Amino acid sequence: MTLNRLVLWRHGETDYNATGRMQGHLDSSLTETGWNQARFAVPVLAGFEPELVVASDLRRARDTATVFTDATGVGLRVDERLRETHLGKWQGLTSTEIEAEWPGALDLWRVDGTLAPPDGETRVEVAERALAVVAEVDAEFSGTVMLCAHGGLISALTGKLLELPVDRWALLGGIGNCHWTVFARRPQGDGRWRLSSYNAGSTR
Repeated sequence: MTLNRLVLWRHGETDYNATGRMQGHLDSSLTETGWNQARFAVPVLAGFEPELVVASDLRRARDTATVFTDATGVGLRVDERLRETHLGKWQGLTSTEIEAEWPGALDLWRVDGTLAPPDGETRVEVAERALAVVAEVDAEFSGTVMLCAHGGLISALTGKLLELPVDRWALLGGIGNCHWTVFARRPQGDGRWRLSSYNAGSTR
């Protein structure tokens, strides 16, 4: 089997998002706004008719995914390989705090997917572990699967699925809370993914 569509959905707003702090593997919670963002997105995402939702095991993604699966009855899997980039010593810090301790490092990291924060991982590594999840559901399903994950992972995976050179990944913009990115395959095509939409979201 091979999928004909893949939807990548970022979690709703968290307490860390609201205060401008880097999350990474920290297990932050959805705010009330984040819960509402997930609820508002359900009717639109249900139109993609996913056969399965696979969520990161971090609570913000798992809770966002559960809003959808509880409303629709679609099955849910949890996979730690969909976690956000491990940000090492930067986790829990604001950009101002990072700049004070590591001058210039954050700007370099943002444009180079091969760089890792101190004690963290690169976006290339993130894309590889996420790609393994895609390969598994691709072999199992023939319709649509939705991954509920994180902004950094979604951007990195997008670059990987489009076979972009790593030095071009930074040209992709960020993903808003509870926004989604959609890939499709051309009928009778060569099996490669093409980007149908990027950072789309509900207007509510």
